[in-house]
Amino acid sequence: MLQRFLLVWLVLSSLAAYYWPSWILVGPDPFLWSAQWLWLLITVTMFSIGWMLPRDEVRQLRSRWPTVLGGTAVQYLTMPLLAYLMGRACGLSGEYLIGVVMVGSVPGAMASNVLTFLAGGNTSYSVSLTTSATLLSPLAVPLALGLALQAERAMDQRILIQAALQLLGTVVIPVIAGYVCAGWLPAWRGPAQRVGSTIANLTILWIIAVVVATNRDKLSDSSTEVPLTALLIALTGLNLGGYLAGYLGGVAMRLPIPMRRALTLEVGMQNAGLGAFLARELFAGGDSIAMAPAMYTFGCMLSGTILASCWSLTRVPEE
Repeated sequence: MLQRFLLVWLVLSSLAAYYWPSWILVGPDPFLWSAQWLWLLITVTMFSIGWMLPRDEVRQLRSRWPTVLGGTAVQYLTMPLLAYLMGRACGLSGEYLIGVVMVGSVPGAMASNVLTFLAGGNTSYSVSLTTSATLLSPLAVPLALGLALQAERAMDQRILIQAALQLLGTVVIPVIAGYVCAGWLPAWRGPAQRVGSTIANLTILWIIAVVVATNRDKLSDSSTEVPLTALLIALTGLNLGGYLAGYLGGVAMRLPIPMRRALTLEVGMQNAGLGAFLARELFAGGDSIAMAPAMYTFGCMLSGTILASCWSLTRVPEE
């Protein structure tokens, strides 16, 4: 229920975060108070994802590494550059441009695995792509951010190093630890998968709600220069361009249609929740930068669901 209607829950939780001071006149704001603990939430989530990783999927990484690394390369080579070009084309600069590029630089989202299944795509390949992109993120994300924003002179080398360490500590190490623990305690695998999926979805909801709460004043004050229209256009172009890049990449690698669908959804559906977290952790103006990842979460969930629904009507056999 939580996964199927994640977009609805995103809307409801964001509205709750936005209107909380109006609804609850006394006591602390849970969304603002919990912002300092997002790193712990991300760490627990990644540990849960590591525990949920199918062991045969990890083993298959070795046997089909060319297609997995090829798909990961499509994502990390096209999305940061496309994000920068879309942001500049829409007249964005400063914090808002960095936010759009952050969206393009993070690995794919776990939701793409579910939508690939609904679309009649190769779910096994989708999980492999997500795993590969996540494990490579400490190297790929800082490099992508640095190259895409080099022209803006907006990236301090220390920020890139901090990004690598942040991803290593809150993403990669917890994923590996969860995977190892699952091997030690196989009897707990079933319950852990059910709980882990819930934790991952709740984390997305809470991170986006925190971003909405920290940007209440900007969103409600008409005099504040927040380029929402430009952000929306840039992120929509990035999302649709990501789908196109993923599909064309699959064609170039001569992948069968189910694998092309998996790659399309993987490239277009970025882990924007992680992007919002990194924006808050790495940059002084992190709340403003995190607006782009928060908006992208809504957009890619909506477009991904529509695309998967359309593809589900034209299922094809594995070639």
